Amino acid sequence: MRTKYIFVVGGVMSGVGKGTTSAALGLTLKAKGYNVTAIKIDPYVNIDAGTMNPVEHGEVFVTVDGDETDQDIGTYERYLDIDITKLNYMTTGRVYQSVIERERNMEYKGKCVEVVPHVPEEIIFRIERAADKAKADIAIIEVGGTVGEYQNILFLEAARIMKVTDPDNVRFVLVTYLPVPPSIGEMKTKPSQYAVRTLNSAGIQPDFIVGRSVIQMDQPRKEKIAHFCSVPWSRIIGAPDVASIYDIPEMFEEQGFATKVLDSFGLEAKQNDLNDWLNFNKKVHEAKDTVKIGVIGKYFSTGNFTISDAYISVLEAIKHAAAYEGVKAEVSWLNSEEYEAYPENLKELSDYDGIIIPGGFGSRGIDGKIKVIEYIRKNQIPYLGLCYGMQCAVIEYARNVLGWDDAHTTEINENTAHPVIHTMAGQDLNIRENKLGGTLRLGAFPCQVKDKTFSRTAYKTSTISERHRHRFEFNNAYRAELEQAGLVIAGTSPDNRLVEIIEIKNHPFFVGVQFHPEFQSRPLRPHPLFKGLIKAAKRMKD
Repeated sequence: MRTKYIFVVGGVMSGVGKGTTSAALGLTLKAKGYNVTAIKIDPYVNIDAGTMNPVEHGEVFVTVDGDETDQDIGTYERYLDIDITKLNYMTTGRVYQSVIERERNMEYKGKCVEVVPHVPEEIIFRIERAADKAKADIAIIEVGGTVGEYQNILFLEAARIMKVTDPDNVRFVLVTYLPVPPSIGEMKTKPSQYAVRTLNSAGIQPDFIVGRSVIQMDQPRKEKIAHFCSVPWSRIIGAPDVASIYDIPEMFEEQGFATKVLDSFGLEAKQNDLNDWLNFNKKVHEAKDTVKIGVIGKYFSTGNFTISDAYISVLEAIKHAAAYEGVKAEVSWLNSEEYEAYPENLKELSDYDGIIIPGGFGSRGIDGKIKVIEYIRKNQIPYLGLCYGMQCAVIEYARNVLGWDDAHTTEINENTAHPVIHTMAGQDLNIRENKLGGTLRLGAFPCQVKDKTFSRTAYKTSTISERHRHRFEFNNAYRAELEQAGLVIAGTSPDNRLVEIIEIKNHPFFVGVQFHPEFQSRPLRPHPLFKGLIKAAKRMKD
């Protein structure tokens, strides 16, 4: 069977849910017996997502092979339960970089290299290569941005060419928004009609329309969109707000979305197996007991709004573990800078059953994080520190247990007398030469876990592999003194050179890891460390 390609584009506004739509559709197609992969196109000139502001762009998701990608790649991995590689992610910068490199290498044989057709041709090559590498029956390609923007027009042109060249194997899904203005009290279709016309101006007619809204789209609205947008009403799928994003596959299945897509390709379902997913989602909704988890960060405040996308994988990993343990996780976003300015507020942490400090960079908010760690260490509150959260735990221990008041990371204070966290070997040159993009320690690396530790109990194995994204590390020059003072080195690289996990004894649960376990948590396979934290939080609550 030739690979089928489904392009998912967005209309009316950004953040309409293209990534979740792509992932949920992919899951339901996979449940019908097809091998599905997903590709994300970011219309930014950045080569990758690693240099993008997480408040503006959201989380940087790291693939197993070390690519810094958009958070939607993480959404695909969680729904499809597969590891997605760097081949499945592209940006405008990455595409142009390849075209220019090919031109410099004379691969165009002396032709004048032009934006059209050579850039769309490179895009098509990348899409087909990713699908071929995954041996995909169906490849879902999400085009970032909103139709009508200049940034994504070349990607739409590539999609148009693919449709013209192979019309039987290419389909388009437009995810659009249908507002219900409170002063009017009626769902309005006009913005979606304009979105379709804008897509038409790029030479593309949608085959399916997914209507996002606060309430379910009714039949009159479907018929109106069908009439003005030339899409059969049966191919217009309602996507109202739901209690959990994990409800979406079931909602699509009830409307026969995947079946209709297969029908459009002349295909039939080979099976229909969503049972494991439905059982997981049942646990999400049936859990009655709650645990309170505080996430201490600094990347979620934008004006008067709190945006959790910078830590989306952490949030989802908490949900997965909580469902597995039969509880609901009530997550609060706590700004570390607030604890710097108002240390008296630290006592509110006693209201929580568990605390997480996720990854990050830079000096802003670090003193607040260190104060938080001191409080929860002394007050026996379960703790999971991720990447920077592990480094801050080492700094706190050095300062408040060993008495090294100036202990710090050289990322913040190059002149500290006790650099318990310092630059990794080989990274000094990158910093001096300002070669920062894509030069972190990235991707999956093995780790040996020590017996009789929280981590070994959680993992139930001595050898693990986890994904990394960092430039600084535990300084082995202070390893012996920290261990003598009671800090447990619970995990190291196989050669024992890199400290990957630290713990504290005589505590309900205190684990800091240099890696990002949240990237490998899946709804049907929660991550062991998050399960360990939730178990400890349940005990704390009891």
